[in-house]
Amino acid sequence: MKTMWRKTLQVLAVSTLVGGLGTGLAQAQANKPWHEIGRDAKPAEIKAWNIDVRPDFKGLPKGSGSVKLGEQVWEAQCASCHGVFGESNEVFTPIVGGTTKEDIQRGRVKNLEEGSNYPQRTTMMKVATISTLWDYINRAMPWNNPKSLKVEEVYGVLAYILNLADVVPEDFVLSDQNIAEVQQRMPNRNGMVFYEPLWRVDGRGDVQNVACMRDCPVQVSIRSVLPEHARDAHGNIREQNRVIGPVRGADTTRPPPTEPLTQRITVEAVVVAQAAPAANDPKALLNTNSCTACHGINNKIVGPGFNEIAAKNKDRAGAVAYLIDKIKNGGQGVYGAIPMPAQPQVSDADAKAIAEWIAAGAK
Repeated sequence: MKTMWRKTLQVLAVSTLVGGLGTGLAQAQANKPWHEIGRDAKPAEIKAWNIDVRPDFKGLPKGSGSVKLGEQVWEAQCASCHGVFGESNEVFTPIVGGTTKEDIQRGRVKNLEEGSNYPQRTTMMKVATISTLWDYINRAMPWNNPKSLKVEEVYGVLAYILNLADVVPEDFVLSDQNIAEVQQRMPNRNGMVFYEPLWRVDGRGDVQNVACMRDCPVQVSIRSVLPEHARDAHGNIREQNRVIGPVRGADTTRPPPTEPLTQRITVEAVVVAQAAPAANDPKALLNTNSCTACHGINNKIVGPGFNEIAAKNKDRAGAVAYLIDKIKNGGQGVYGAIPMPAQPQVSDADAKAIAEWIAAGAK
C-alpha cells in the first residue's frame, strides 16, 4: 500500500513540474527577456546610495561643524595618516600647503603654473570645488571605517582643513548656509578647464593614431617600477588586489621581472594559483585587513614594524590579549605621538591570529 502511494505521488510531482515548466516557457516567450528578474529599488535604498554632493551643493545635508570640532576629530581619526597639520607622512601626499593669500584672492594657484619649482602638488592646490572635499570626506573617510563620520563631524573636518589653508579663521563654523560663500575663497576655484571635445558625442578624439596590422615597428614597452628598498615596504602588493578583473599587482616578494609583460601572463597566472595564501596565514591577514598600509614587517612606515612590536612585547605576560586589545581599540604613546586608530572592522579571529603571530616573533 505504501509503495503504491509513493509511486502515485512521484507521478503527480513529475506532472506538476512538467506543467509548471510549460507555463513558465509560455510566459517567458510572451514577456520581454529578464522581465521578472529583480524589482524596483525602494526609496530608502535609493536614499542610502544617493549621497553625492554636487558643485551647486545639491545633495548637501543640512548641518554645521566648527574648526574646533574638526581639530578634535582630525587628531583622533585623521592625523595618523595625514599628519597633525595636513602635512601628511610616509603614506599619503600632503593635503595642505602650496597656496597663498594671493591665490585665495584671484582663485588660481601660482604654484601650479608652468615654471613653478614647488616640490609637490597638495590637495588644496588642486581641488577647485569645496563640494568635492565634503563629498569625499563623507563617503570615504576615515580610511579604516568609511561613512562612519557624523554630518557635523564632516563639516568640522572640512572646516579644519580650510583653516589650515587660511581659507577660514580658526573660530569659523562651516554650514550648509555659508558653504557657497566659502567656495568663493577656494584657492584654485578658477583653475578648472572645460575641454569641449571630451563632452561631445560626435567630437573627434584628442589623440590620433593608426593601428598597425603587419610589419609593424618594434614597440617600446613602458612599465612602472618600484625602487628596490621600497618594493616590499607595504607587504605583497599582489595579495592586496581584488581577484576579479584584469588588474594584477606585482608580487613584491619576488625580484622585479626583466622579461616583457606579455611573456609573463600565463606563467604568473599559474604562480598566483599555486601561491594563493591560506585563509589563516597571518601575513595574508595583514594585507587583507590593511595593516601593511601603516606597518612594515621589518621597517617603520607610519607605525612601528611588526618585528619591533614583537621585540617590545616578547617578555610581556598576556601578550596576545594585550595585542588584540591594541588592534581592536587602538592606542597612543607607546611608539610616539601618532595614535594607532581603532580597527573595529577586524574580526576577532583575525585579530587573534595576528596577535599570536606577533607574540611568536613576527616571522
